[in-house]
Amino acid sequence: MEQQDYKNYKDYIEQIDLQRYWLVIKRRWLPTSLVALLCIAAAAYAALTEKSNYRAFGQVLVQERDRSASLTGIATELATQETLGRETSALATQQQLMQSTEVLAEVVETVDVKGPDGELVDPGLVRRGLTTKPLPGTNIVLLTYESPNPELAAAIINQLMDSYIEKNVESNRAEARAAREFIEAELPRAREAVDEAAEQLRLFKVRNEIVNLEQESAATVNLLEAIEHEIRGQQSNLASVSAQIGALEEQLVLSPQRAQDLAKLSNSQSVQEVIVDLAEVQIQLSVQGSSYTENHPIVAGLKRQEAALAALLNERVEAVVAQPYSGAIGDYEFSPVEANITTALLQAQVEQQALEQRLRDLENTRNQYLSWSEIFPSLEKEELQLRSYLSAAQQEYELLFSRLQEVRLAENQTVGTAQIQERATVPLDPIDNSATQIKLIIAGAGAGIFLGVAVAFALDLLDKSIKTAKDAEALLGYTLLGLIPKFTTASEEAAQDDPLLSSGDSISPRIVTRSGTHPLISAAYQMLQANLKFIRSDNPLRIFVVSSSIAQEGKSEVSANLAVSMAQVGRRVLLVDADMRSPSQHHLWNVMNRVGLSHVLVGEGQLEEALQKVSENVTLLTAGVVPPNPLALVDSERMANLMAHLAQQYDYVILDSPPLIGAADAAVLGRMADGVLLIVRPRKVDSASALATKSLLSRSGAEVLGFVANGVNVNNEHDDYVSHTRTKFDFHSDDEETVPLSSKDFRNGNGSRSKNSSEAFSETNQGSLASPPNVDISER
Repeated sequence: MEQQDYKNYKDYIEQIDLQRYWLVIKRRWLPTSLVALLCIAAAAYAALTEKSNYRAFGQVLVQERDRSASLTGIATELATQETLGRETSALATQQQLMQSTEVLAEVVETVDVKGPDGELVDPGLVRRGLTTKPLPGTNIVLLTYESPNPELAAAIINQLMDSYIEKNVESNRAEARAAREFIEAELPRAREAVDEAAEQLRLFKVRNEIVNLEQESAATVNLLEAIEHEIRGQQSNLASVSAQIGALEEQLVLSPQRAQDLAKLSNSQSVQEVIVDLAEVQIQLSVQGSSYTENHPIVAGLKRQEAALAALLNERVEAVVAQPYSGAIGDYEFSPVEANITTALLQAQVEQQALEQRLRDLENTRNQYLSWSEIFPSLEKEELQLRSYLSAAQQEYELLFSRLQEVRLAENQTVGTAQIQERATVPLDPIDNSATQIKLIIAGAGAGIFLGVAVAFALDLLDKSIKTAKDAEALLGYTLLGLIPKFTTASEEAAQDDPLLSSGDSISPRIVTRSGTHPLISAAYQMLQANLKFIRSDNPLRIFVVSSSIAQEGKSEVSANLAVSMAQVGRRVLLVDADMRSPSQHHLWNVMNRVGLSHVLVGEGQLEEALQKVSENVTLLTAGVVPPNPLALVDSERMANLMAHLAQQYDYVILDSPPLIGAADAAVLGRMADGVLLIVRPRKVDSASALATKSLLSRSGAEVLGFVANGVNVNNEHDDYVSHTRTKFDFHSDDEETVPLSSKDFRNGNGSRSKNSSEAFSETNQGSLASPPNVDISER
């Protein structure tokens, strides 16, 4: 719980609140002012003791392009080492080159710029006095240098321009040299690329047997057209021969196969010889058969000879026509007409076969050329790609070779792209540094304010105390019931001036509600008692404990003033000094502490003799002698009975108890009473102690009525907690005058607004005492 409360408090502290920041500065105005004044004084001293400086001028022309390039014939984009033109960024680049450490180091060494120790100064010191800027609408850069030594200022400017020009020329040559080295390294690679592309193209032609793909493609198209034309002619001739063959077959009675066979047999000499011999034998057999019988030897011999010749004829016929053949002798011979027709038929068939073979050959050739022509697109694509590679490699090689020649010429150039337009002269009059002094003082003031504010916030962060009533409410989460301004009485001021004037024979002037000398403070207590009355409307508050986290938060003073304020509205009030560890009420009221609370609790005194009337309607019960164990007396049945008895005798019983840190008396009394009123003094109690107090009260089970912000510096409070009207009163505070909260500003612990205490006060007291006005006080 304590960690969560502290986390919420940290979140509140880290919130952006401009008024809270202003209050931090007001609280820490002294260190803030001291730091700011010290910075301003240092800046003023530096401005007044600053030596008069002399300013030297020089001008450098940054050429748009090197005119000598056109005279040497070097390519414009390479050999001219063209400058960056008139663009602002380009001139800014040249300005940075002029202020480079390398150039400034050469200037320091050449001019021999030494410091007080006799050593060469750092180039950065020269850069501080150097200014470069382009003249509007030109390519001219203006260089200025300020120094207490006019001769040194002029020498630095002139040497700076010389060094820059030299670096510019060297830079141009270095660029050309770097380009040459790069091209020389790239040329062999480019040549290899050309050779590789050419070899790839050659292998492509060898692999595909191509000399000139374009010409071969055109020739193939022409051949295809010629072949198609010839095919159509052969097809026409074949059709004519086929028709002729059909006509001859119709004229010939024999079948085409039979005619062919007979033609073969007629042309076979061996077959014809056998036929002649067989015909002669048959003739003789016919002659002899007429003279002899069939069994006659001559007839039988001729028959045997006839049979032998017939068998021989069949063998030879079979050998010629590849098949057995039978028939009469006349069947093996043509008639003249048949012979002519057969001859013509055979010739036509031969011609037909020749035409068919030629046609097949032409078609095969055409198909081959068609297949070849189909791969031409892919071959053309591949060849085009290879030729593109070769062309690109050749162009790159030729370009690199050409650039190499140009770069070699550019490397030999000894001119730059900048030249000195005007050299610096020794200045005669010092520059007016009043503006610089003013700027320095203003800068010192700004730095002082910034550092002062930083110191204020640093001190405030290091200070762990609760700063304002608003911080206390955010940290504790209790209802803020009253805000008591911090004040100093006239007698206290007199005692500070002359200690002999201080008197201890009267009631303390800190009980301002009784004396009425401080109406504003009295009004704050009236508002507090009104809020206490109506904080529990269902169960009226009769007895409550007043305590604080630590000592010196003013709990006893608040208890006394609150008692008088309640008595002033006609209530009978008993003020009990329950702080038996360090009693103080008898000092405030200037009464004797012979018999008090401790005596009554241990039975060594009667309550009646311990009660002392100190003001109208106000009775005081002092603490009595300090017991060895105050907690044992407080946490006793006799104490509980005494509180119950007192609650019946008085309208209000106020218990002034010890601080909660280090003693449990207040927590024990809080369980016996109707509640605990916690006193919080900003700038006195720290947040850790306040959280420990809250944790202790939470564990004890005592009801916390709320808290009272005591000793508040109103000028360090938020506007939400004080009125906006400020009125001067004739009393003083230690730091600044403060005012109480107006009734509308009381809020409960969760941030919601509590009931308007001023209205409640006026309603319940029937006008006996008007609610205090919203007023403020300021330091007198």
